[in-house]
Amino acid sequence: MELFIGEDYESDEEEYISAQRARSVLICGKRGTGKSYTLGNIIEEIHTETYDIVPLVVDPMGIYWTMANRNTEQEELLWDWGLSPEEFPVNLLIPGDPEKRYGSEVVAELDRVGINVDSLRLNPSDMSPNDWCSLFDLNINKPMGIALYRAVRNLSDEDDETQEKFFLDDIINEVEMDGGAGDRTKEALINRLEMAKRWDIFGDEYEDIWSTVDSNRVNVLDLSVVDPGQYGLRNLVVDVLSRNIFRQRSDARRREEMGLEVDVPKVWMFIDEAHNFIPSGQSSLAKDTLVRWVKEGRQPGLSMVVASQQPSAIDSEVLSQCDTILCHKITTREDVKSLNKLSQDYMGSGLKTYVRQIDNVGEAVHVDDDEETVKMIKVRPRKSQHGGGEA
Repeated sequence: MELFIGEDYESDEEEYISAQRARSVLICGKRGTGKSYTLGNIIEEIHTETYDIVPLVVDPMGIYWTMANRNTEQEELLWDWGLSPEEFPVNLLIPGDPEKRYGSEVVAELDRVGINVDSLRLNPSDMSPNDWCSLFDLNINKPMGIALYRAVRNLSDEDDETQEKFFLDDIINEVEMDGGAGDRTKEALINRLEMAKRWDIFGDEYEDIWSTVDSNRVNVLDLSVVDPGQYGLRNLVVDVLSRNIFRQRSDARRREEMGLEVDVPKVWMFIDEAHNFIPSGQSSLAKDTLVRWVKEGRQPGLSMVVASQQPSAIDSEVLSQCDTILCHKITTREDVKSLNKLSQDYMGSGLKTYVRQIDNVGEAVHVDDDEETVKMIKVRPRKSQHGGGEA
């Protein structure tokens, strides 16, 4: 399974990324140099060239639904490359109620053009006591943190015994019944939990992720409809979703090694504006889970492609695990310095030397650490419509 990404700038030989095993890929470049465009290329290739991998796109800007449209603007360029415009089946995942997020007219139009619009709800019981305390930034050694931790822990223990899942109302009831918490603590905590209900991202019925994610489509998680706000709700959605997938794929891999039947596919997760989810020098709700995905995902068959205008703003643990780099033009000193730290002996010189040779939009440095190669390439044109242009 080879993913066609472009051509060598000097020899015109076709350039590929192997998808035979799990990969960790970094795509970077300053605004307008082709970062999101290149990310879209790899999404197209994963959908077209693989049969047992599901693409899942974390889309904080709301631009990847356009993959459902053909790239007619670059039709002649595509023909020059021996390619043709193509539309891709899109499964658009919306945290909450799609009609409330988009409006009924937009939902109807998306449906008309063949985009499957699906509501994504988080399962409260998929979050640990620590997760709930982190969501509200509560210290587990202070009264509110103690009460919330105790409520979720008690429900989790019951969940283990009865196999029944719990929901927000169950947490609220557990807090109300807590004889060890003061009335003011309960009231303040219940106010926060009631606020969480109004966020419209938690379900009141348990929902398995594979009832929402479509293995036959490009799955786009549109986080642009969620206000990042002080509680980091975008990170919360990514954390719960990725942790769930990691657990299920780990279980599935164990079955695969025993020769047992498996119905959980491998996943390539694509994260645009990745510095918002795995920031350098600070924490986020999704960071620990995503770092684990990159460091341990190879065994269960989980890949990650991260894209950012600011590679220096991505956590170094993630950057150091990337075995493939596609770098468009970057100019800021901190970003060049951060990227140059990924230089290897086989390159002959620092990575910044290659980056400085990039002149035009669509050009990139392609580093393949498995093959121990570094090349200047021209990125192939997109088959589907690119949604990252300016208004």
